[in-house]
Amino acid sequence: MKIGNLQLKNKIITAPITGYTDRPYRDILHDMGAALVYTEMISDKALIYKNSNTLEMLDFVDEEKPIGVQLFGSEPETMAKAAKMLAEYPVSVIDINMGCPVPKVVRNHEGAALMQDIALACKIVAAVAEAVKLPITVKMRLGWDENSLNAPELAQAVAKAGAQAITVHGRTRNQFYRGTADWQAIAEVVKAVPIPVIANGDIFSIETVQSCYEATGCAAFMIGRGMLGNPWLIRDLVRSEAGLPALPAPDLAEKLDMAIKHLQSQILKMGEERGIKQMRAHLPHYLKGLKGGASLRNSLNQLSGLDEVIVALRDYGLKSRTVL
Repeated sequence: MKIGNLQLKNKIITAPITGYTDRPYRDILHDMGAALVYTEMISDKALIYKNSNTLEMLDFVDEEKPIGVQLFGSEPETMAKAAKMLAEYPVSVIDINMGCPVPKVVRNHEGAALMQDIALACKIVAAVAEAVKLPITVKMRLGWDENSLNAPELAQAVAKAGAQAITVHGRTRNQFYRGTADWQAIAEVVKAVPIPVIANGDIFSIETVQSCYEATGCAAFMIGRGMLGNPWLIRDLVRSEAGLPALPAPDLAEKLDMAIKHLQSQILKMGEERGIKQMRAHLPHYLKGLKGGASLRNSLNQLSGLDEVIVALRDYGLKSRTVL
């Protein structure tokens, strides 16, 4: 799988997810074998104005490569300026967001709103592609709503403007994350363009990857919500692609150990107070489906110290094994 001149080691790419894909979690995803990981989505203007929170998202080093940054904005000149700033970091790919459905993004004509203005979308891609030598990609949805499924048309246009790969989430903007991803619609994009198309949406297992490929003929897969609290999914998909035998699913002890490792990395990066607050987004995913997990999550939300969080997780593990 190649994106421009970037050769990826496999077809498993992890999505940029706001509030989740910071460096501690990216490190875990890298260790699991992901071919390309992304930072959280970054605002072009926040980068240009050197917003401290935005600059913190760019906390990565050469050892993390290949790494992508997803940029969002609506002004070609500003996006180009931000891209030039990103090129000063060890960035492998710049992805232009044309799929974010969040109201505060689309009301500024950014994210999925760009699907409604193909001319502007192309100007942005062309400006960014001209500004930097890095591979430029675009992430989009099927369209704004079911009456405007224009992903093939937009894909053709941005490919001509300089995009070297396209990721398609198989839902419309108005669906947000409801319903089922339409992989057959992604197949129409695959047919429409000569560049790689990466499928995104409802990929939660080896079986869904296989079904998605059969439906779309895509070049690669971007894993989003399915990897939250379950980085082993990345490991399993990479091994499956390589023809290696499946490994056992993580047991309770392994899940808790990973959650603790993740917590410790988060604290090392952010400090104890901020690190624990950040992990309150991740811990429910690690605990999902576990007996008593909701009660444990509520208890963890009341804790503010590393040691007491670890004790609570370890006690839960011991009690669970005793019950078994």
